Amino acid sequence: MLLYWIIFIGVAVLSWLVSRRLQSKFETYSQIALPNGMTGRDVAEQMLRDNGIYDVQVTCTPGHLTDHYNPMTKTVNLSESVYDSCSIAAAAVAAHECGHAVQHACAYAPLRMRSALVPVVSFASNIMSWVLLGGMLLLHQFPQLMLFGIILFASTTLFSLVTLPVEINASQRALVWLSRAGITNVFTHDKAEDALKSAAYTYVVAALGSLATLLYYIFMFLGASRDE
Repeated sequence: MLLYWIIFIGVAVLSWLVSRRLQSKFETYSQIALPNGMTGRDVAEQMLRDNGIYDVQVTCTPGHLTDHYNPMTKTVNLSESVYDSCSIAAAAVAAHECGHAVQHACAYAPLRMRSALVPVVSFASNIMSWVLLGGMLLLHQFPQLMLFGIILFASTTLFSLVTLPVEINASQRALVWLSRAGITNVFTHDKAEDALKSAAYTYVVAALGSLATLLYYIFMFLGASRDE
């Protein structure tokens, strides 16, 4: 139990540090303008065209760092701080989200797997907390409930792990295109790369935290089984 709390606190602190670093990087690179003056919207639309994608729309979505690609509606949704911004940070984020659109068009296997897991994770998230709570309270009387909770949580952990190659690959596609299309140059490309690496770290920490929690529940279940 003590080891778990050490790991849990460590992951929580690491997550906070990574989040703060991402915010700091985004704010820093948001102050550095692209030489060509392109906005996040311009970058996204050009990357889609250069990859032969004409059925995806670029839209503006409320919030900060709320950027995402929706494969159901085929929209690249850029946050207000990215959509109209001419900064390096905006270009990097816009290209990254378009990277997901390119993955979708190419039927990238990890993205297809993640999309297939969405309804499972949505169902699991709705009841998982209650099932795990009931499973811990009734661990010795009804261990099957805890096992069901572990299976539900495992689906969310799998989703977090599958998300890693999806996000990393989208950033790789973005950086290659930004350089090839001349959006970034020798003075700005490393900054775009640094911004996307900072964002990727958040997914790594989330996956590690989910895996650590899953192992805790498994050890709890196995410990109760040995006590019987």
